[in-house]
Amino acid sequence: MAKVGVFFGTDTGNTRRIAKDITTALGSVIAAKPVNIRNAEVADLQAYDTLILGTPTYGEGQLPGLSTGNATTSWEEFLPKLAGQDFSGKKVAVYGLGNQKSYPTEFVDAMFFLYEQFKQCGATQIGAWDTEGYNFQSSWAVVDSRFVGLALDQENQKDLTPARLDAWLKMLAEAWD
Repeated sequence: MAKVGVFFGTDTGNTRRIAKDITTALGSVIAAKPVNIRNAEVADLQAYDTLILGTPTYGEGQLPGLSTGNATTSWEEFLPKLAGQDFSGKKVAVYGLGNQKSYPTEFVDAMFFLYEQFKQCGATQIGAWDTEGYNFQSSWAVVDSRFVGLALDQENQKDLTPARLDAWLKMLAEAWD
């Protein structure tokens, strides 16, 4: 079994594409095939010691889900299933997609909800990312002056994504080495 579980929420497919890029970069020995969170159960996530979780941010800083107009369920409906679950001993890294020009006061906010929920479940958070190189006003995903995970803007900085993703995965590598 692979060492890293990769789970994502999406409606348009952008977050899924990044999940596929992650699993391609890590290879099948390290990373399992990415799974849309709408197709997952809590036990699926608990099967891994390390998780990489991806989410876009919708509207005014929301997780994807039925209330945001998604065609199917997503993180909004999944996170309540984690109440009372124990993820102690698990390492969790998050990545988030957002648009810093159109939503400068909600940039990648949804990452924070994943970070916070898994923190409450006892997981060790890894993968904090520098805010330098971004142009936004505020984000819930900034904790202690860093993003809680990798922030990606596929609308305005798509050209920076490959290098950012590569650097982030190299930083995370100690989690599964």
